[in-house]
Amino acid sequence: MREGEPERTMQESTSPGTVVLFGSGESSPTGVSVYEAILRRMGRSISPRIAILETPAGFEPNSPQVAERVADFLRRRLAHFSPLVEVVPARKRGTPFSPDDPALLEGILRADLIFLGPGSPTYAVRQLRGSRIWHAVTARHLLGGTTVLASAAMIAAGVMAIPVYEIFKVGEDPRWEEGLDLMGRHGLSLVLVPHWNNSDGGKELDTSRSYMGRERFDTLRGLLEGDRTIVGLDENTALVIDLLEGQGEVSGMGGVTLIRSGRESFYAAPRTFPLSELGPFRRASGCDDVDADVWAAAVAALPPSGDAAPGVPELPAEVRRLVGEREEARTRRDWASADALRQRILASGWSVTDTLEGPAVEPRLKKPRPM
Repeated sequence: MREGEPERTMQESTSPGTVVLFGSGESSPTGVSVYEAILRRMGRSISPRIAILETPAGFEPNSPQVAERVADFLRRRLAHFSPLVEVVPARKRGTPFSPDDPALLEGILRADLIFLGPGSPTYAVRQLRGSRIWHAVTARHLLGGTTVLASAAMIAAGVMAIPVYEIFKVGEDPRWEEGLDLMGRHGLSLVLVPHWNNSDGGKELDTSRSYMGRERFDTLRGLLEGDRTIVGLDENTALVIDLLEGQGEVSGMGGVTLIRSGRESFYAAPRTFPLSELGPFRRASGCDDVDADVWAAAVAALPPSGDAAPGVPELPAEVRRLVGEREEARTRRDWASADALRQRILASGWSVTDTLEGPAVEPRLKKPRPM
């Protein structure tokens, strides 16, 4: 804290937000069910603001398309929540799309959910560490926003990060690099490893443990210093870290492997476990590591107390299927089928409105009875 600066504390009404880790499947039916459950638990569940942070793939010439595919997926598959999805193009320092550009902060500071996904773990760390954007992500997390981390971003957010490309593609010796350590402020020293059960290499090449394979990962494990907890997350599986309840919830098709103090445990979905399994858990109670200006802007961006919208009823699976079939009919310009499917959706008690961001599905308003 700088001299003469007033002490900064978190608002009494706020708590750190949920952190969601994906071993893979963030853009799959598994992911949809996780997003839906998270949005229903959030205070602002109608038209939630979702920010897609482009940084992990910012070195790729097609990074805008990579991020937009995720954004489009969320708009379409969460259409019944009418989400406001924005891509934040914080690609590379020293460019017009720098993670230090104050003009890019608003999308993060106003977001109810922030998503970071595929790319390079080490690139993400280099671009984000100490940046205004990462300070903004941290501030939103401490003020109750949900943070979703998949693939490269999940690795980068740990206390130590695997240089996946450098080892798997270039052939460098196994080593660790310092990560962004998102969970360190909660007493958890986590090494995060997605794609734990990956089998892309078939019988000839072990690509488990984020393409490291068992042999190389055993070497990496031996290089870890200090009391670290390895969190290995299977593909098409999510781990929801609920800091308010102090528990982790596993969902999807696989499970999570925890390695701590030489002890290995496995929790298959659906399963919950106390966060003490990850280490000496405590909820962060301060914001001293967040830039003062960014913190002030994050607090100012919070919605007024009591401004939360009422919850959205769960969209039935049958209605979700009809909406998907209608979108397919519209894509192939089969307007008769699309109209018929709209009528079936209406008959189920839901309305569908076509917007530039995809179909918006809402409970159908009942007309008042005549007096």
